[in-house]
Parts: sequence; structure tokens; C-alpha cells
Amino acid sequence: MDTNKQFDEAIAACRSIFAAKLGDYGPSWRMMRPQSVTDQIFIKAKRIRSIEIKGVAAVAEGILPEFMAIVNYGIIGIIQLSLGFSDTHDIDAARALELYDQVAEAAARLMKAKNHDYDEAWRSMRVPSYTDFILTKVVRIKEIEDNGGEVRVSEGIESNYFDIIVYAVFGVIKLTE
Repeated sequence: MDTNKQFDEAIAACRSIFAAKLGDYGPSWRMMRPQSVTDQIFIKAKRIRSIEIKGVAAVAEGILPEFMAIVNYGIIGIIQLSLGFSDTHDIDAARALELYDQVAEAAARLMKAKNHDYDEAWRSMRVPSYTDFILTKVVRIKEIEDNGGEVRVSEGIESNYFDIIVYAVFGVIKLTE
């Protein structure tokens, strides 16, 4: 299996949803403060964990769409960190997609570098581990946000968002293999 190809295909599927939602309501997410994006990822990951534990979803959407949403919100989080939040739609759909692609490409580069070093270890992991790792990263981000963005020895918010994106993409791959 070609991880790079699978990663690109998973990102493309997430991008397709992102683009469709841009068509429905534009880049309304630009109004979200970074903390709200973090909490949105938290909600999605908690729902995945709940479904994994209970074995059933009360709402029709399952785990796969939630992992895809986490990919998209992780990318939104990085965009928001870069641009800051806005009180208006200050970018159009084309610019939003351009920014999305830039972050997705950076996430792919990170995945390739880490996958080289970890030698495809993600393939031996179970999907619930991705969920737990994402939740752990979200809790770390929340702590950093509550501390005014300051870290002494740890990775910052952006690095944690990138890790969340990569773990969520791995979840998408595993669930579609």
C-alpha cells in the first residue's frame, strides 16, 4: 500500500466536503476564534470515542465523517492561527481553498517525514488509538490556549493541529481500506 497516495486521496475526499460546504455557506468559519475551533475538534473526537465505546451511533453519521470533519477543522485551525479570526467573511471561497491546499500540503510533508522515521507504524495501530491521540492533542491545545499560547519546552498549538490532521487522515485511510 502506498501511504502517500492514500494520504492524498483521503485529503482530497476531505477537501471535497470542505468545498461543498463553502458552496453552502461560504467561509463562515472565519468568525471562529481558535478556542472555538479547538472545541469543535474536541466535540468531534468525543463523539467518535463515544461511538467506539458504545458500538452504536444514535445519529446516522458514523465515525468516518467525523474523522473527515476533524481533518477539515484542523486545517481551519491552522488557517485561523495564521490569519486571526474575523467578524466578517473577509475571504472568498477561492482563497479559502487556496489556504486549505497550502495547509494540506504542509500536513502531507509532515506525514512523509514522520512516516519515514516511524516506518509505517501507524498501519499497526488501531483506529481507537487515533481517537485517543487526537483527544490528547486537543487537551494539550486547550492547556496552551488557557496559558495564553505560551509553552516552555513543548510543541505549540500549530504543531498539535498538524498532528491532529495526520492522525485523522490515518483514521480516514483505515476506515476506507
